[in-house]
Amino acid sequence: MASDTPLYNWLNERMAGVLLHPTSLPSDTGIGNVGTNAYRFVDFLAASSMKIWQICPLGPTGYGDSPYQCFSAFAGNPYFIDLEALIEADLLSEADVGPLRDLPDDHVDYGELYSVFWAILERAYDAFAESGADALLDYGSIKAFRKRESYWLEDYALFTALKTENDGACWLDWPENARDYAKARKRRKSKALKTAMELQVFYQYVFYAQLGKLRAYAGERGIEILGDLPIFVALDSADVWSHPGLFQLDDEQQPTAVAGVPPDYFSEDGQLWGNPLYDWKQHLATDFEWWVERIKSTLSFYDIIRIDHFRGFESYWSVPAGESTARKGKWIKSPGLALFQAIKKACPNARIVAEDLGVITPEVNALRKKTGLPGMAVLQFAFGGEDDNAYLPHNVRPNTVIYSGTHDNNTTIGWYASESEQVRDHVRRYLGVSGDDIAYDFLRAAVRSAANLAVVPLQDLMRLDESARLNKPGSAEGNWQWRYLPEQLENLKAEESAGLRDLLDKYGR
Repeated sequence: MASDTPLYNWLNERMAGVLLHPTSLPSDTGIGNVGTNAYRFVDFLAASSMKIWQICPLGPTGYGDSPYQCFSAFAGNPYFIDLEALIEADLLSEADVGPLRDLPDDHVDYGELYSVFWAILERAYDAFAESGADALLDYGSIKAFRKRESYWLEDYALFTALKTENDGACWLDWPENARDYAKARKRRKSKALKTAMELQVFYQYVFYAQLGKLRAYAGERGIEILGDLPIFVALDSADVWSHPGLFQLDDEQQPTAVAGVPPDYFSEDGQLWGNPLYDWKQHLATDFEWWVERIKSTLSFYDIIRIDHFRGFESYWSVPAGESTARKGKWIKSPGLALFQAIKKACPNARIVAEDLGVITPEVNALRKKTGLPGMAVLQFAFGGEDDNAYLPHNVRPNTVIYSGTHDNNTTIGWYASESEQVRDHVRRYLGVSGDDIAYDFLRAAVRSAANLAVVPLQDLMRLDESARLNKPGSAEGNWQWRYLPEQLENLKAEESAGLRDLLDKYGR
């Protein structure tokens, strides 16, 4: 391969898509899932000539319910299981799921959901185990699933069983016979742990099967799923517990340094994320085996992967453990191109997007150019400055995914209402609009741009205000709760799909 030939060159078709995390889907069980309303959303996308459904990570979440802090980089979140299918399979009755029917339908009440969901799902497992069957519905063999996912599944099941045994405590606070991975594995055949592990295997089996069926349905209708992969993993995760040598931990398995970003215009203390950092020398010594397995697993969730914090692959901000802010960190070089060469070798057809937002150095830009990965542009970050802003549509290049806003942004209507008159004036003059229909104005600007993929949050298609915001970084409460009602999508499809088709067709999407 010539040295100036990028590793990847896949985003060559003009397309459009919608950003919607599955938690926001309607359901009768307290949280969105991969059941009926996910299929209806796919139908809406197809009717509107959209080709992409973008979602946030699908892993099992912990405190705070953020999909960017998961107990596993490989497992799926059982909350997304469609319980209606388990009723159909006679593993649950309508009475069993009754408590979930009483939960709100316009937002997720995670506290109430947690208190009732798990006992119901465990009841379904008990019925399945009692049947002695190897397969459920048309989901295939659970034994075959177990073998196929052997790299991570048993470790995750054991980790989760031990977490339950220790009342949900972080693994660093477990007793020695659980905290130490090698010692814990010797206990895995004890009756109590074995049953708890089988429970987790069943949950993952159902999740993977249901997601696979949804992906197949979407694919038949020309819709592909683009999903996020966080660069870092949570400290309290099966990944760190079972592979401590791959992370920067001391002899007591405590982090020696943690992840974050340095102070900038937006934060004088920087951002202290607290995730453990990779020991890249160890990853390099194994030819990035863990990363390759992670990419392979993620490709069973998504058709296209968006890797968060791409700049961390060029160099990462290392903050000494124990610091209360990210001020005293330093930049340390990452393996860069070598990691993506290993991924390309193992997964030659993988399609990856680089989340390259923020303060990006020439070195990071050079790495993205060598990889050939599409970068990102966000219209909400484009206005209020000079005409050389990289996110202004006239500066955006084809190998880019352009957004009106992301899951971390306000809705476009909420953003416009909260901005200064200087910014609003810039928006109106640049786009040649009155600003009275700003959500549509941003949609049209994204679709018109040279970027080959344009993505807008569903909230913007629905012209919703700040009350529909999904996540507010830095805020510990109220995130990941917004949900739409079934009639909202029905109305959108009836009133807007034809216009969306015309708009996308007009600009070659």
